[in-house]
Amino acid sequence: MLHQIPQRGRRTGLKKEQKARVRFFLIRFPRCKAPCCSVCCQVPLTEAVEPVDLEEYLSTHPLALESGPLRDLLEFPSDDIEVVYTPRECRTLVSAVPEESEMDPHVRDCVRSYTEDWAIVNRKYHKLGTGFNPNTLDKQKERQKGLPKQVFESDEAPDGNSYQDEQDDLKRRSMSIDDTPRGSWACSIFDLKNSLPDALLPNLLDRTPNEEIDHHNEDQRKSSRHKELFALHPAPDEEEPIERLSVPEVPKEHFGQRLLVKCLSLKFEIEIEPIFASLALYDVKEKKKISENFYFDLNSEQMKGMLRPHVPPAAISTLARSAIFSITYPSQDVFLVIKLEKVLQQGDIGECAEPYMIFKESDAAKNKEKLEKLKGQAEQFCQRLGKYRMPFAWTAIHLMNIVSSAGSLERDSTEVEVGTGERKGSWSERRNSSIVGRRSLERTTSGDEACNLSSFRPATLTVTNFFKQEGDRLSDEDLYKFLADMRRPSSVLRRLRPITAQLKIDISPAPENPHYCLTPELLQVKLYPDSRVRPTREILEFPARDVYVPNTTY
Repeated sequence: MLHQIPQRGRRTGLKKEQKARVRFFLIRFPRCKAPCCSVCCQVPLTEAVEPVDLEEYLSTHPLALESGPLRDLLEFPSDDIEVVYTPRECRTLVSAVPEESEMDPHVRDCVRSYTEDWAIVNRKYHKLGTGFNPNTLDKQKERQKGLPKQVFESDEAPDGNSYQDEQDDLKRRSMSIDDTPRGSWACSIFDLKNSLPDALLPNLLDRTPNEEIDHHNEDQRKSSRHKELFALHPAPDEEEPIERLSVPEVPKEHFGQRLLVKCLSLKFEIEIEPIFASLALYDVKEKKKISENFYFDLNSEQMKGMLRPHVPPAAISTLARSAIFSITYPSQDVFLVIKLEKVLQQGDIGECAEPYMIFKESDAAKNKEKLEKLKGQAEQFCQRLGKYRMPFAWTAIHLMNIVSSAGSLERDSTEVEVGTGERKGSWSERRNSSIVGRRSLERTTSGDEACNLSSFRPATLTVTNFFKQEGDRLSDEDLYKFLADMRRPSSVLRRLRPITAQLKIDISPAPENPHYCLTPELLQVKLYPDSRVRPTREILEFPARDVYVPNTTY
């Protein structure tokens, strides 16, 4: 039978619970006594709570540690961290960061990240941590001196002949009993009787106290024991580390392997108009242009005079004839592409390049009237369209061929002639006796050798032939196809019409601190004594793959 709870008792329980809730509510949110509107008396849903100052709490409530041998492992050493401020070095004479007076406050804080001193945190006891591995390759070799080399049976590769002889011998022993099948009980007994006994273990069955056995084993372990036994273990693989707490280096501006290219001279069979040239690096495998263009002017003063009405006074930065290229990922697929341009004129590109393929320097006297007519037409175009350019010709140099050729010759400098290997001009015939080595663009370096651009011997290149620029093949995709054909024998290049010319350039590893150098932003690098000297330009790199370095320069 169910017992019902009296109504009075239930009502009493509800009243007590309600009273408790009201009492808690009035204590937490006291009622406003001022005679105002109901808006003033609304209860806030949240209250702003001041966060606990952790450092103050730890200083006022020290940890109660019992004194013991492991107390040093629990306490944090007070002298472990040391903060040192190092001034930030600036490569250029003038900082590239704009003045702070003209910037908004939040922009000013961002810009200061490029100018403030470095805060370096030194950890005194870092070497005692688990992430520090002092075992370098040299230390490993030093510790392993005098140790006997241990060879195990699993490490020895069995000799094929000896292994076969052993198998034949065992087969003869087992088959001496004709009626005994292989694997039977009788055969096993026969093999056991013919096998050699193992050496007996001395004192195996003697009664020896456990303390004496432990003492004997301890002496055996200490005898001929290496001082740093665990240090002999090889270091873990860098790609799969258990823990990495390496000390980072101070951030600095990223540079790849730097290459210095000096443009010496550019001549054609006929000289009737100014010609302009540019250099750039291309990666055929990645199909990317990996540097900006470097424009240089090798025209004579007479040719420059034809453009004087259109060209303002040249700045010193535009007179550079030397460039420093940076290559972060050097490979066998990097080409130095040279492009030539001329003043825009009427007609197709092929028609404008025709005189350079017909007339020769040796026939200048015979064709004097025609050359004067062409020069007069070029002057008219320079006066009318001197500000505009049109593509004229191009060629490419396989950098790894030059580096390998220069490094294999025991000379302070190397002179190499580079051409298409198909058509030679009159100049190349006269210089055959003075050329040290002849290299073709179609020859490639065999194998994937280490591409080191910092230790080869300087080389002087003589480019004797250019390819006429085709009007319908001006894109980079067409250029990548031509560069890929240069690495292997192909008939594509033989269909291109060459233009005989002579371009001399020097290629060498860039010095560490070159003088009279300009950054890609045209800022003077330190050690720039005279601002009137022809400068050397640093060319901005477009890496073929990502470079994970912090941005340290503005």
